[in-house]
Amino acid sequence: MFEKSLQGVERPGRYVGGEINACGKSFGDARVRFALAFPDVYEVGLSHLGLRLLYHILNGMDGVMADRVYAPWFDFEGRLKEEGEPLRAIESRRNLKDFDFLGFSLQYELSYTNILTILHGAGIPFRADSRSGDDPWIVGGGPCAFNPEPLASFFDFFVLGEAEELLGEIAGIYEGWKEEGAERQVFLERICRVEGVYVPSFFQVRYGDGGVISSIEPLREDHRSVGKRLVLDLDTGSPLPEKPLVPLLDIVHNRLGIEIARGCTRGCRFCQASFIYRPVRERNPARIVSEAKRALEKTGYEELSLLSLSTGDYCHIQPLLTELMRRFSGEKVAVSFPSMRVGTLTPELMELIRQVRKTGFTLAPEAGSERLRRVINKEILDEELLAAAESAYGLGWRVLKLYFMIGLPTERQEDLEALVALCHEVWKLGKRSKAAVNVSVSTFVPKAMTPFQWKAQMRREEVEDCLEYLKVNLRKPGMRLKWHHPGQSFLEGVFARGDRRLAPVIERAWRMGARFDGWTEYLREDLWEQAFQEEGIDPSFYTYRERSRDEVLPWDHLSSGVDKEYLHREMNRGLREEFTDDCRWSECTGCGVCDHDQVRPSLHHETPVEFHDGAGVGEAAGAHVSEGVLYRLQYSKTGTIRFVGQIELSQALMRAVRRAGLPAGYSKGFHPHMKLSFTEALPLGMESEVSEAYLTLTRREDPQEIGDRLNAHLPQGVEIRNVSRVARRARRKGAQRVTYVIEGLGTERVRRVLEAWPSRSEDFLEKKTKKGKLTAPLHRVLLAVRLADESSLEMDLVEIEQACFRPMNVLQHLLEEPLDNFGECRVRKVAVWQLSEGEGEENVGRAHHQC
Repeated sequence: MFEKSLQGVERPGRYVGGEINACGKSFGDARVRFALAFPDVYEVGLSHLGLRLLYHILNGMDGVMADRVYAPWFDFEGRLKEEGEPLRAIESRRNLKDFDFLGFSLQYELSYTNILTILHGAGIPFRADSRSGDDPWIVGGGPCAFNPEPLASFFDFFVLGEAEELLGEIAGIYEGWKEEGAERQVFLERICRVEGVYVPSFFQVRYGDGGVISSIEPLREDHRSVGKRLVLDLDTGSPLPEKPLVPLLDIVHNRLGIEIARGCTRGCRFCQASFIYRPVRERNPARIVSEAKRALEKTGYEELSLLSLSTGDYCHIQPLLTELMRRFSGEKVAVSFPSMRVGTLTPELMELIRQVRKTGFTLAPEAGSERLRRVINKEILDEELLAAAESAYGLGWRVLKLYFMIGLPTERQEDLEALVALCHEVWKLGKRSKAAVNVSVSTFVPKAMTPFQWKAQMRREEVEDCLEYLKVNLRKPGMRLKWHHPGQSFLEGVFARGDRRLAPVIERAWRMGARFDGWTEYLREDLWEQAFQEEGIDPSFYTYRERSRDEVLPWDHLSSGVDKEYLHREMNRGLREEFTDDCRWSECTGCGVCDHDQVRPSLHHETPVEFHDGAGVGEAAGAHVSEGVLYRLQYSKTGTIRFVGQIELSQALMRAVRRAGLPAGYSKGFHPHMKLSFTEALPLGMESEVSEAYLTLTRREDPQEIGDRLNAHLPQGVEIRNVSRVARRARRKGAQRVTYVIEGLGTERVRRVLEAWPSRSEDFLEKKTKKGKLTAPLHRVLLAVRLADESSLEMDLVEIEQACFRPMNVLQHLLEEPLDNFGECRVRKVAVWQLSEGEGEENVGRAHHQC
């Protein structure tokens, strides 16, 4: 039934799982079961490192299992509704309602409607006060949990801060509560005592004149306010997974992410992360290298990304990168920095990065003028940015991305003019080498627990005027401007500083069809306008209004550890265009996070840099052959992996080669690729027992050993059947006779096909292609049809590259049924014969395109 639901669905691989290193713990054997939910599509959700860390931590606990679920795309949501099927977890295929906890990662305000999609798909009541003992506990965490008030009605509790050490406590309390058989309220009363846990139903919010909050009243003495949970030592408190997940489907960040530090005290006044993740904590550099080596061996990733809020500020970034390149560059592992700061991106670092391949290069001045950068505490000079751009161009980068915000406090026309001038200067630097400049612009959205949390957001009409100015003035050949949709920025601003009165708006918009609001092409502003109007809410109350210093803010009972007074002082310093130093390199600025005993910055600037000597990934002895040794791999592809496309299967096989430690050959140049090629690309959803690929190794290996080593690392459903050494790749000539087995047709369809095909041999088949309409006589395509079993057929077809009809084309024609009717059928390619020269042309010679 599940596989039938995937017929005709866009990217069905989103829902089948099968990732390398998936834990797959038993649902029935576990005492506590978590379903970790990301309210966006699989490609976005699996890219998020935090949820993946929690997944491995939970599955590492005795008696605890964790599964995952992602927001279904429109088509799959509709398909499940049509078939009356629930939304299920990706590994166990269990209904989400069967789990004990359903935990949401709250990364972005415009994913809130997708939360309701997931709850509805599982048959879980939206409102916490409507749930019974049969329903799971709905939990939220992540940056949006620092103002979760718009979602308060939907969640049982939230986790503020870092959950790694908290999860075990929650599981323990749950086991005790479950054994007692107590009421749901009893569990909340116990869980609220855990540091970092916020139970919104234990607070009452009152509103006064003008709609502002008059008070937030705690209903329990032991839960009057909530501070964030903090991991003091990343090396011990948040260990990196031994065997990270490796997707089969291509995802947004399809690489190995290594968090080298957490927190940032640069103090950019617009940046929520800079304040809610304090203090800065670094991982030990030697452990980073050893854990990166282990993870690369277990995953086969070809790119390693060093993650933190400001990677260039890591104390030993240069020796760390030098050591990583020494170990892994020979294996063509690229190293990327997604969050480098202009002042820390030195030519020496860039020279190291380019040794393997030039990964993405982004510079983020944020504001166009140096004056406005002082306001936001971004200490970057124009000359520093231009020097970094010139170095990048000089080292061979051909595309640079510049990131800016508009609508920042105190912004004036001359700041926009400075932005344009700076982009032109960068463009001029790259013009000599015909390089491109991509300029990305977003609208500033004030966030909770930042110095600008009191400031008004720029009005939409002003935003559109600014964007129009930039569109006119950034028109250059080789310069591309991208901007964030003003409607999305407005909606984000509403929920970023919203309160509990917004929950009915979210639910109403969802019921009218709002989904994936963070995707520009699917944002339905008309639905949101109607929802606000019908609920009697003025959204501009939350965005365009400046707050007074003494106003009660919706999140005042929650704390990131930074004093509210400190934030207000920082706002005023910004308005006076004054810098605040980074406390890592100067005196304490008094933000309030550290107690300077247990809670303090954890840096490694005084730690001696000692890396244990070791080889890179997959190194082995043996004589290398300069021209390479070519091997033909014959393999099968069966089961749910048929829902993974050919390009993604190719990547999965390359990563299996890496995990197996085989000495693969690579192309030359700045972007080296493994020498692996395929004889054909199977249609999505088709199985095969006779597929072929060609792999070049740098030395001779025993073919049997190659097959055995690969099979130990291939995803489920892919198996190497035979390996042979060949002199060259066989070229396909003429036509082939291909045998397919079609299962699941049913006895009636089998009877109709066997009766119909002899009498309809003169019919013409039709097939739409990119070039137009392909036609051919049935008897020149279909050579034979045989009974395989009472509900299955075998079919022999003639195929040439220019005129290839598949079994479903034949079945649709003979049975006169639409493709959707064959959802339960499985097509498997089982044999291929090369036809003699001329035989194929005779059979399909009349096939032609009608454009």
